[in-house]
Amino acid sequence: MTNSGLWVGILTALTALGASYITARATSHAALAQARTTTMAEALSEQRARRRSAYREMMNCAHAFNEVVWQIDDVDAARDREVKDQLLTQMYERIGPAIGSMNKATHEVRLDGPHEVSAAAEQVRQMARRVQPLLKALIGDEGPERRRDYDAGYLNFRDAYVTFIHLARQALEVGDDEE
Repeated sequence: MTNSGLWVGILTALTALGASYITARATSHAALAQARTTTMAEALSEQRARRRSAYREMMNCAHAFNEVVWQIDDVDAARDREVKDQLLTQMYERIGPAIGSMNKATHEVRLDGPHEVSAAAEQVRQMARRVQPLLKALIGDEGPERRRDYDAGYLNFRDAYVTFIHLARQALEVGDDEE
């Protein structure tokens, strides 16, 4: 009987050791999974913050561009051709730096993605660049054709900008679906 008591003690000890080992492994795996989850959540949060900043800068640049092109209303209100041309010249001088800032912001969006938002930012930039020569063509022009071209160019810019905003918002909301 003493012998079987010894065996029961040994089996109990081995069972306890086995259970302890399994518990330790499970605890280790759980801690590792939690660490990975925390790291991933932090990385996604940082990515979202970078994207939000880049998108905001792009939107600020688009707004600065809009502030220039919206001055067309002042041009329309001017009665004298000389005043109109002076206002158009001022707009043209201001539109270049606004597009330059937009170029830089577009590059930032490209770095942070995702691809769809990067492509939309590039489209906004390209449409803004197309408005610039259309604005210059209005200086000294009396006919309605170039003004229609300018208006159409601006509407293309605006449509691209609205698309960018939609995609940027989507990217910030989803965040987990990476390219």
